[in-house]
Amino acid sequence: MAKFLSRACLPALLAAAVSMTGHAATPAGHAAEVDPRIGTGGDGHTFPGATVPFGMIQLSPDTAMPDFKHAYKWAAGYQYNDSSLLGFSHTHFSGSGHSDLGDVLVMPIAGEVRLEQGDVAKPGSGYRSRFSHDSEKVEAGYYAVTLSDYGVRAELTAGRRVGWHRYTFPVGKPAHLLLDLRPSIYDYQGKVLWSNLRVQEDGTVTGCRQTRGWAPGRELCFAMRFSQPLQSRHLFNRETDVPYKGFKGPGYQPEDKDAEQGRALVGVFDFGALKQPLGVKVSISSVSEANAIANLDSEGKGWDFDARRAEARSAWDKVLAVIDIDAPKDQRTSFYTSLYHAMLSPTLSMDVNGDYRGPDNAVHRAEGFEFHSTWSLWDVYRAQQPLMVLLQPHRSVDFVRSLIAAREASPFGILPVWAYQGLETWCMIGYHAVPVIADAYVKGIRGFDADAAMKAMVASATYAPYGGLGEYMKLGYVPIDKEPEGASKTLEYAYDDWSIARMAKAMGRDDIAATFDKRAGNWRNAYDPKTGFMRARKTDGAFREPFNPDTAGYGSDYTEGNAWQYSWYVPQDVAGLITAMGGDDVFVKKLDSVFEAKVDPSHFANVEDITGLIGWYAHGNEPSHHLAYLYDYAGAPWQTQKRLKQIMDSQYVPRPDGLAGNDDLGQMSAWYIFTALGFYPVAPASDEYAIGRPFLSRAALHLADGKTFTITAAPLDDAHPYIGTVTLNGKPLDRVYLHHGEILAGGELHFTMQAEPNRSWGQSAAARPSAMSAYKP
Repeated sequence: MAKFLSRACLPALLAAAVSMTGHAATPAGHAAEVDPRIGTGGDGHTFPGATVPFGMIQLSPDTAMPDFKHAYKWAAGYQYNDSSLLGFSHTHFSGSGHSDLGDVLVMPIAGEVRLEQGDVAKPGSGYRSRFSHDSEKVEAGYYAVTLSDYGVRAELTAGRRVGWHRYTFPVGKPAHLLLDLRPSIYDYQGKVLWSNLRVQEDGTVTGCRQTRGWAPGRELCFAMRFSQPLQSRHLFNRETDVPYKGFKGPGYQPEDKDAEQGRALVGVFDFGALKQPLGVKVSISSVSEANAIANLDSEGKGWDFDARRAEARSAWDKVLAVIDIDAPKDQRTSFYTSLYHAMLSPTLSMDVNGDYRGPDNAVHRAEGFEFHSTWSLWDVYRAQQPLMVLLQPHRSVDFVRSLIAAREASPFGILPVWAYQGLETWCMIGYHAVPVIADAYVKGIRGFDADAAMKAMVASATYAPYGGLGEYMKLGYVPIDKEPEGASKTLEYAYDDWSIARMAKAMGRDDIAATFDKRAGNWRNAYDPKTGFMRARKTDGAFREPFNPDTAGYGSDYTEGNAWQYSWYVPQDVAGLITAMGGDDVFVKKLDSVFEAKVDPSHFANVEDITGLIGWYAHGNEPSHHLAYLYDYAGAPWQTQKRLKQIMDSQYVPRPDGLAGNDDLGQMSAWYIFTALGFYPVAPASDEYAIGRPFLSRAALHLADGKTFTITAAPLDDAHPYIGTVTLNGKPLDRVYLHHGEILAGGELHFTMQAEPNRSWGQSAAARPSAMSAYKP
């Protein structure tokens, strides 16, 4: 039986507990080149724990779950600079700016048990334990650490719906596992609406928790089993602020209870002094405890931890093998870690029987596809989802079908905006599920109902109550006196409209294409020729005054940005923007002024997402991500090459603080992958990629139909940063863009690099990437 104390009694560390257990083979394949700790320090907000590609489980350590006022730093639950752990929870976002999750937190404890987290500054005041990074072992699909205060070696791995734990306890110390259903990432008092905890007759522990978080009314259930028999268990309800007025259930003491309900539940499970490691396996379900048990029965058979670890490694090796590169060690680490991060979400959000939770908070069943959620759509439509269309087209079918299914279950009848575990959060702006679908269709992805997709896209673009869309449809812009961030919304809606038009045209729906082609030109209503910036208008048509292009912040004309960053957001019509700004020379000079400005980073102290500054360019936030490629459209591709080298050299480093900003569910990482290869999807829903410059001497893309597209570059070093000539399959390529079909056909793209810019390549109108408007020099 556990003994519960209010003060610490620190067990001695034993060498046997520090050493690794098991006999997993030495890693092979590209998974061995992944470092999941990249981005866990600073603003990267990634997590280091165990998961599989697009898996439902993200089993990872949590160093803090602070209240919402201080939660930004711990959006993934873990910060590299922390020195103690709360335990290990089963759900996490990778690189988000806002957060939630941290469900089913467990902590192995050797010796006496404390029920509260404790004070970080007072070791031993709670169940929190100190740790050292020297004891961490972090790989794709595996995480291990020694809990210094308990002498416990903790190992984690994961399957698609099951998290696997192995805990080696010090010899002679009573072994316990604490389960805390109270804490949550982005925590606050009252967030847990209700929870229940039960020990089933066969010893399976089950429960559910409903929270009022980023997605209100979210319910997550779990099932947990142990490899060793329970000696005793204690179920607590630690709630004190709202006393229960009903009748008491069976059991007088925590150890007498088979079940407990409340808003502050803790379970402690006691195993005595163990002679072998304790195995724990946990499945989750957003539907029910019964489904969580079914998930565990189906995917949690046996107790071979090393086999499960090998399966997770194999899953990562398989998806990472889609690209082979030649590069130095540090660059390989950055590349394959970026590819790893780009393949974490959207996550599976469906039980083994096909059940999933929809945005109506009802249960639905997927037929013929796997339902995925975790959609950071304001971010991932730009590069992460286009990367999946290129590298994982079979998954893109499931992704699009998931979006359509979510729309069909939506109480509002629209596509997801920012959703996870099926539920909507309404975070960020735009209707950016639209370009995800359009990009897939335009690039040849089939296997989903295109008519249903188009219906969903049009419904999302015409739902008047959303984000000022009613005024946008009447006025051609979002008026700032009716809706905040009107300039950004006008620009992003216009791009989304263009993507609808592209898919409609590909489907032969010329009526829809004509309507949305017209709406795609609404970006002009935000452009102020007097100042040369995109600005917000009022209902009467006047631009809002006073105006300062440097101003950024919540409630301004822009979303997480200022005029310097947002005035370039016309990816569908860069040629039109060049003409509006006064032609190539003016455009290039103004773009130069973005990168070369002297900007004090403290200017954005109150806008925490704007990081990774090069002048006004903010690589740590998505509105800037296409800027360096815009020189291609103005006949100055050597400037794109120059700026990309600045960005790559300064914004990505293979260390914990090596990401300049939130990875945002893989968008920052996907930008890196595309840029390293030498091209980028400036306008998803086009079949074109703007050419930048390569950063790898060789990269081979192994495509879904068995073909290989190889990219080579020579000489590739700091002394030769510019493209001299380009050939595609041995023939000169005089344009600064590639077609998607050219990549899918296989072959070789070769770059000859040189010391000085080639100012004649990519000059003509025909050589530039396309746009809505004709080029007008």
